[in-house]
Amino acid sequence: MAFEFIIHNPDELPRAAKTILDGCAGKKVFAFFGEMGSGKTTIIKAMCRELGVHSKAVSPSFAIVNEYSGPAPVFHIDLYRLNNVNEALDVGIEEYLASGNYCFIEWAELIINLLPEETVMVKISVGANNERLVSVETNFSKQILKRG
Repeated sequence: MAFEFIIHNPDELPRAAKTILDGCAGKKVFAFFGEMGSGKTTIIKAMCRELGVHSKAVSPSFAIVNEYSGPAPVFHIDLYRLNNVNEALDVGIEEYLASGNYCFIEWAELIINLLPEETVMVKISVGANNERLVSVETNFSKQILKRG
């Protein structure tokens, strides 16, 4: 299943987070794709709030993984600074993916071959008027990603 929507301004982020989570009920691993500054972290923060995360969600660019507490742990993973899949394995990526908890992964291209089949792909692109086009694909396919 796939769906798309547009975020016109930051006030729409709570609705966007709910739309993604409701549209992907039962899914726990989300891979986010988009250029630098497209809003991956911003949408993940909104999704964390929607899930009842107690702490403030922040970009884990330097920590690689942030764990947030809420009704259940949420892992926010940013692979931007890693150079190869071995570095992702060293930080325990497979354990996070297998945890059964929500995993929101930025720059997931690095670990494409490690992502489980039930991964939700979220692509974000910036529109002409600075809006964000969000494309969500629940039938994960590594072939889709390789095409672009």
